[in-house]
Amino acid sequence: MDWKEIRGNWVIIPRHPIGIIHFLGGAFVATAPHLTYRWLLEQLAAKGYVVIATPFVNTLDHQAIAESVLLNFERTIERLHYYGELRKLYLPIYGIGHSMGCKLHLLIGSLFPVERAGNILISFNNYTAKDAIPLVEQLNSTLAIEFTPTPLETNQLVEERYQIRRNFLIKFSNDNLDQSAILTKILQKRFPEMVTVQTLPGNHTTPLGQDINWQAGNSFTPLDALGQWFKQEVYRDIHQLKKVMLLWLNPLASS
Repeated sequence: MDWKEIRGNWVIIPRHPIGIIHFLGGAFVATAPHLTYRWLLEQLAAKGYVVIATPFVNTLDHQAIAESVLLNFERTIERLHYYGELRKLYLPIYGIGHSMGCKLHLLIGSLFPVERAGNILISFNNYTAKDAIPLVEQLNSTLAIEFTPTPLETNQLVEERYQIRRNFLIKFSNDNLDQSAILTKILQKRFPEMVTVQTLPGNHTTPLGQDINWQAGNSFTPLDALGQWFKQEVYRDIHQLKKVMLLWLNPLASS
């Protein structure tokens, strides 16, 4: 896949695009999403989705990060249209977030007037700064160190102002960082029958998996057998994630 850096974003443009994905990754792997989430994002692009992955550095001010990544995304869309790299005037836009990236998409959908065909929220978490950053516990306890907005304020914003009606929440069976249950209740109350929830095999780092193209030699050796087993077992989870995401994005498409 041909990645391009445009206005600080990493972008893939398929030949015949059918939609646009704005991708935001997890807190500590979001600085290079075209590398850390490469396989998954390239699979989405292979099915016709323009992928715009916006890097960010985590700070305590999550609202400022949300505003910044949205601005970078919109500037990139404008540039793609201006130079004719996106010829269609309208393509549906989907937000996809993993971990902290989910919170940023929720803030974008609650605080800014955006149009989205839907959001996919993978392994959502909304921890306090003390729980999310171990160093905070070692600092002076008299300091009021917390994310802006706080976890409680984030939930209230989503409950009162979130505007993206169609949502797909994905959680993994072995993920003790996931907080999708609370978010599910909030979204189902706000948009009844518009929220899909699915639990998949895997863990919090499953979206970061990278596939291995194992090529057997002229003669099939025990090492080849081990390689094929490793690929089948270890990457089964991320292949399942890709499958359910593509089905939700385009239910009428052939698999």
